[in-house]
Amino acid sequence: MTEPISPADSSRPGAAHPAGRRAVLSRTLAWQLGGLLLLLGTWWLVTDGLRLYPPYVFPSPSAVWAEISYGLWGTGPQDGKLMISVLGSLRRVLTGYALALLVGGGLGVLMGIWAPLRATLGAYLTGIQSVPSIAFVPFAILFFGLNERAVLAVVILEALIPVALAVSGALLNVPPALRVAGRTLGASGPALTLRVLLPAALPSVLGGLRTAWSFAWRALIGGELLIAGAGSLGEQLEVGRNTANVALVLATILIIGLIGGLFDALLRRTEARVRRDYGLEVNA
Repeated sequence: MTEPISPADSSRPGAAHPAGRRAVLSRTLAWQLGGLLLLLGTWWLVTDGLRLYPPYVFPSPSAVWAEISYGLWGTGPQDGKLMISVLGSLRRVLTGYALALLVGGGLGVLMGIWAPLRATLGAYLTGIQSVPSIAFVPFAILFFGLNERAVLAVVILEALIPVALAVSGALLNVPPALRVAGRTLGASGPALTLRVLLPAALPSVLGGLRTAWSFAWRALIGGELLIAGAGSLGEQLEVGRNTANVALVLATILIIGLIGGLFDALLRRTEARVRRDYGLEVNA
C-alpha cells in the first residue's frame, strides 16, 4: 500500500507543486511587465506629454522604436543597418568568448592543480582584472593595428580572466571526500582532474562563465567605439553621435542591453538547471 503523504512531507522544498512554481513565475513576470510599462509611461510623459526636452535632446519612445524597426527589418537603402551591426558584433563576441573559454579554462585547470602557478599567475590575473577593459584598447591598437583583431584581443583578455579564476577556485573548493573517493577508485593525475574534479566543480564554474560573458560584451562595445569598423554596434553609436541622432544612440543602447540580458538569462538558466541536477538547489 502507498503510504499517505504527511503535511510535513508536503511542506518540504522539493515537494512543491508545479502550479506553485508557475504562480511565482507569473507574479515575477507581472512585476517586470509592470515596471516596464511604468518606465515607458514616464518616458512618454516627459517627452510627448509634458515636452520637457526637445526631440533632438531626448527623443520619444516612438522615435526610438522607429529607429529600431527601420534598423532591424527595414527595406530601404539606409535601413537594416542595425541588424547587420547586431550580427557583426555577435560574431565578434562569440568568437572571442569561445577562445576565452578554451584558453581560460586550460589556465584555470593548471592553476587549480599546481600551487606555484596559482600563487603567481593567479595574483597577476586578479590584478589585471581590476583594470577597465577600455584601458587595453590603445595598447591593442598599437600592437595589432586599427582592425578587428585589436577588438578580439580585448574581448578575449577580459573574458579569459574570470574563466581562469572561476575554474581554479572551483577546483580548489571540491570536497576532499570526492578526491579521496576518486583515488580509491583508481583515478589519479589527469584522470582524477577530468573525471572527478572538473565535473564536481561545474556548478561553481558556470557562475564564472556568466561573469566572463558580461565582461566580454562590455569590452566588445568599448572596443568597437574606438575601432568602429563596418557592421558593429559601436559603429552605430558613433554614427548617432556624429549625426546628433539621439534616437539612434538610444535604440542601439537598448539593443545592446537586450542582447546582454538575454545571454545572461540563458546562462543563468543553465546554471540553475545544473545546480538542480547536482542537488544544490530545488525548483530551479
